[in-house]
Amino acid sequence: MCGIVGYVGHSAGRVNTGHNALDVVLEGLRRLEYRGYDSAGIAVVADGTISSRKKSGKLNNLIAELEASPLPESVTGIGHTRWATHGGPTDQNAHPHLADDGKLALIHNGIIENFAELKLDLLGKGVEFRSETDTEVAAALLGDIYRNQLHGDHSTGGLTKAMQLACQRLEGAFTLLAVHADQPDVVVAARRNSPLVVGLGEGENFLGSDVSGFIDYTRRAVELGQDQIVTITADSVEITDFYGAPAEGKEYKVDWDPASAEKGGFPSFMEKEIHDQPDAVLQTLLGRSDIHGRLTLDELRIDPELLKSVDKIIVLACGTSAYAGQVAKYAIERWCRIPTEVELSHEFRYRDPIVDENTLIVSISQSGETMDTLMAVRYAKEQGAKTVSICNTNGSTIPRESDAVLYTHAGPEIAVASTKAFLAQITAAYLLGLYLAQLRGNKFQGEIKDILADLGKIPAKIQQILDNEGQIKELGAAMADAKSVLFLGRHVGFPVAMEGALKLKELAYIHAEGFAAGELKHGPIALIEEGQPVFVVVPSPRGRDSLHAKVVSNIQEVRARGAKTIVIAEEGDEAVQAYAEHVFYIPETPTLLAPLLSTVPLQIFALALASAKGYDVDQPRNLAKSVTVE
Repeated sequence: MCGIVGYVGHSAGRVNTGHNALDVVLEGLRRLEYRGYDSAGIAVVADGTISSRKKSGKLNNLIAELEASPLPESVTGIGHTRWATHGGPTDQNAHPHLADDGKLALIHNGIIENFAELKLDLLGKGVEFRSETDTEVAAALLGDIYRNQLHGDHSTGGLTKAMQLACQRLEGAFTLLAVHADQPDVVVAARRNSPLVVGLGEGENFLGSDVSGFIDYTRRAVELGQDQIVTITADSVEITDFYGAPAEGKEYKVDWDPASAEKGGFPSFMEKEIHDQPDAVLQTLLGRSDIHGRLTLDELRIDPELLKSVDKIIVLACGTSAYAGQVAKYAIERWCRIPTEVELSHEFRYRDPIVDENTLIVSISQSGETMDTLMAVRYAKEQGAKTVSICNTNGSTIPRESDAVLYTHAGPEIAVASTKAFLAQITAAYLLGLYLAQLRGNKFQGEIKDILADLGKIPAKIQQILDNEGQIKELGAAMADAKSVLFLGRHVGFPVAMEGALKLKELAYIHAEGFAAGELKHGPIALIEEGQPVFVVVPSPRGRDSLHAKVVSNIQEVRARGAKTIVIAEEGDEAVQAYAEHVFYIPETPTLLAPLLSTVPLQIFALALASAKGYDVDQPRNLAKSVTVE
């Protein structure tokens, strides 16, 4: 969850990169603050000592501390922005943590599961602890090994060897970065079940939780494997496993630039990313079909014969990604006639699920590092299932450990609450469903071509909604004092309703719930009282099975009990006007594709309401962008 950055440049008297470690690390932390913002800290190696500053709260608090008490010039540094797990968000619990009489500094992302056992052992050796964190235990362990178990071997490789020995004793999920005053031009890092990537520069090298941490300086990156340790200097990158055996990473080029991660004139990243959605959907569609309308998903390197034999699909995801999976379920079952389940990743492997070689597991994760989803994918692979990842982050763990991947190409999503990644995930899942239908002959090629053509029209339709966002922004601002908002939907509108409620909970910190509209009379209608705001996602009147009439009846039911109804409806649907205080129209589109449009007004509403309350919509309280602990 936390954001971590490491940097080594050339020492004075050698080729000068022109970069001060403090500047590089602070810029990396600024870009990674979406991963956690309970506290932040930095350590540099200079003049044979470790100098560090850390502060609870957002990164600006650390910057103010550094202005009041500057760090010395340095070419070696590490930095951390925290999402609290062990211990509250205090100055003492912030990273880095020091050990070996202040000569070693360590930062950490993840959870050390056996920290209590290790701490008892270290307490017995006279180690004193100043924080409530498992991270300080890892720092103390590393310092103890470096000082007392290497028999005076504090040469260039001493910190690397100490890290290898420490990692052999650690259990859990972790990324560790360490520097030592004895080795002023070295950063050593370790990775197990937690994200870490290397940035390759000229006369300098970088480490980060993801490439955002160093994108201002290089687009060359190296992805690390599981249980690997990397040692960087200004001129070298050396990778081993936890036992010292040489290993290799895979180099790749980052295909977006720093400007992609800036606000682009919008007041928040979230608003920018809402407006990025036409391009996010377009980029996810680009290059996925030929001139004849046949899907060509080159990333799906699974034998087509195996895909033809699939008799069950299980979608694994959490949060917003799970709602993308719920939308996809309707389309995949309709197009492919394959039973499809959507499972919360953190529940999946604890209920003894029925998975075999004919099961296709589709994992959805924006970051590709969601720990619950990663562990569920590993479990499914152990049961013999084939795994496909839908992901937005090149080189991340879940795609690497899956049999195949569909990248969404949405570009960096910085705001914690997901918007453009959600629409891109739905789009990618539609492509997967159509590809399976094409392979298995469930759809004629002409039908697939027609659906792809309809998908191709979606970006312009999203833009049409964005061009007319003023009305829903005004409503959001006007409802800033609302204490509770309910959301109703049927068919594909049901997961849209749940996603709309989630956005409001994440951003505005008020009670919000999404319900299947048909469930109203089975209990939730008891929540309706005079003035209760209720959003209703109304299906197209052109749709099947008279769902439109049923949902209009639901609107009448809640209005009869005093609800204030706000309706999302298709252009031309005049029947809803009589039953709604507010109607927001979306362009006409096929029913299964409607979530790509009906979600957008709900995002805009949540953003406007939270902004009117004065909240930070990019960094909501208690949340982090990538959940890398179970």
